Amino acid sequence: MLARTHGQLAVHTTLGKEIAVYLARLKKCRNEIANHKFEAKLTGAVGNFNALHAAAPQVDWISFSENFIQELGLEQNIVTTQILPYDNWVRYFASLKLINSILTDYAQDMWRYISDGFIKQALIEGEVGSSTMPQKVNPIYFENAEGNLGIANVLLAHYGQKLPVSRLQRDLSDSTVRRTFGVALGHTLLAWINITRGMRRIEADQEKIKRDVDSHWELISEGAQTILRAAGRSAAYESLKSEMQGHILNESNYRLWVEALDTEEETRKRLMSLSPELYIGLAVQIVDKVIGNS
Repeated sequence: MLARTHGQLAVHTTLGKEIAVYLARLKKCRNEIANHKFEAKLTGAVGNFNALHAAAPQVDWISFSENFIQELGLEQNIVTTQILPYDNWVRYFASLKLINSILTDYAQDMWRYISDGFIKQALIEGEVGSSTMPQKVNPIYFENAEGNLGIANVLLAHYGQKLPVSRLQRDLSDSTVRRTFGVALGHTLLAWINITRGMRRIEADQEKIKRDVDSHWELISEGAQTILRAAGRSAAYESLKSEMQGHILNESNYRLWVEALDTEEETRKRLMSLSPELYIGLAVQIVDKVIGNS
C-alpha cells in the first residue's frame, strides 16, 4: 500500500506491516501489565509496627507481615508511612496510559486508512451511517475510542503527578483522587471495546490499494537511487530528484527513464526489476516474526 511520511507519499509498505507495528508495541505493554504485582502494607499507623510490637513483642512482625501479604497474592512493602506509597500504582497506571496512547495513535491511523479508502467498513443492515447523508458509513467506533482514551489518559496522567506526593505522613488529598480510578478504568475499557468492535467490521480494499500503488512509480525512486549509488553513481540522488520530485510517474515513464541511463547492463536489469507492488522490502517477514512471537 502507499505509505506517507510527514503526510506526503513515501515508499511502499503493507497494511499488515503497519498493523503489526502496533501489535508489537502493545505486546510489550501487555507483558508489563501481566507481570505487575500490586503492593500492600501491614506496618501499623505510621509504618513502624508501633502498636503491634507493643502488644506482642515476641512476634516477628516483619516476617508475619511479609507472609500474610504474599498469601493474598500481593507484594510486601516494608518501608511506608501511614500510607502505602502509591509509586507501585503509578507504574501500573503509567503502563495503562502508554497502552491508551498507542491505541489513540492506532485509532487515528485506522480512521485515516478508512478515509483514504484503503480500508472499507462492513454495512450493517438497519444501521444509520449519517443522520442526513444516507450513503455514509462513519468510523464511529474508532472515533468513540479516541475520545474515551483521551478522557482516561487525562486522569491517568494526573495520578502520576498527584499520588506520589503527600505531606509528611499523609494528607487526604489522595482520597478524592482515588475515587476516580473507576472513571479512568471505565473510559479505558469502553475505548478498548470500541476498537475491538471497529476491527470486526473492516477489511482491506485490495483493489483500491493495488490501483493506487500502480499509479505511483515515482515512489520506487528510493530503491533506484540506492541501486545507482551501489553501482558507483555518486550523484544518483540529485539525478533522480530533478527527474521525479513533485512528479507522478507511471510504469512507462519509469522504464523510459531507465533505458535512457548511461549505466551497466546489470545495473539496468536491477532497475528494471523494481516495481511498486514488489518494493516492500522485508515487510512480510517482519509481520511473520511479530505474529510468530504472539
